[in-house]
Amino acid sequence: MKIGCHISVAKGFQNASRRAEELGAASFQVFTKNPRGLRPKKIDYQDAERGVAFCREKNITLVVHTPYITNLSTPKADLHEVTIRSIKEDLHIAETYGAVGAVVHCGKHVGEGVEYGTRRMVETLNEILSEYQGSTRLLLENTAGQGSELGLAIEDLVRVREATDYPEKIGFCFDTCHAFAAGVWNEDSFDDLVQTMEETGYLEQLVAIHFNDSKAPYDSRKDRHEKIGQGEIGASALSLFLRCDRFEGLPVILETPVENETEYAEEITYLHQLKDAETTA
Repeated sequence: MKIGCHISVAKGFQNASRRAEELGAASFQVFTKNPRGLRPKKIDYQDAERGVAFCREKNITLVVHTPYITNLSTPKADLHEVTIRSIKEDLHIAETYGAVGAVVHCGKHVGEGVEYGTRRMVETLNEILSEYQGSTRLLLENTAGQGSELGLAIEDLVRVREATDYPEKIGFCFDTCHAFAAGVWNEDSFDDLVQTMEETGYLEQLVAIHFNDSKAPYDSRKDRHEKIGQGEIGASALSLFLRCDRFEGLPVILETPVENETEYAEEITYLHQLKDAETTA
């Protein structure tokens, strides 16, 4: 299991890669651009090449995250066009950085209904992926169900992937906090969750895990991340992921709230302790 965290790329990709190693991360995640904006990012290809070489040397896995503002299901023509352009760029950046996947949030139907939103999401994914020939996969992330968010259930995510023309270019990123807040899993239903992942084919396409505790209670439909063991999910429930061999080898990315990235070093150590304690118990 490749435990890591989200790291700022503001000082360059190579610097972020070295930062990951300093923090003891075997994987890390960066934003492709400002998470709240869509301004195109100028890529420093030399910096990217050095960062990729460093990650390869240290066996560090990268995942990237696309901006939050895009909406795969928007009924608005202008946002639809911008979403397609932005995510195409994100995939190019992700491939340049050597990422195994580019995480994208599922669409919001904004009042148009689930059926419309799902159909629109499939159409948008087809437009994004029709000309993409790179090796980085677009990763659909499950949502907490805030507002008109789609993609709460494992089964729904699988159906979206299978409905596209390019399922081979799409994988999944599972967020523990989102799934808990959406009422998809808790400690008592963990085995059922893994069984659903296996039976639907989701697990076979799972590329990364966002590992977060939750400030909000179970089935609250609120996306509020918390440090591991300090939230409503708890360390006991989250440790089930760490000791489950079905998830072995996957990048497990912390997105917990920190004031400084150095805090992630302690949390990464804590996750290894949780995993080792469960393994030797």
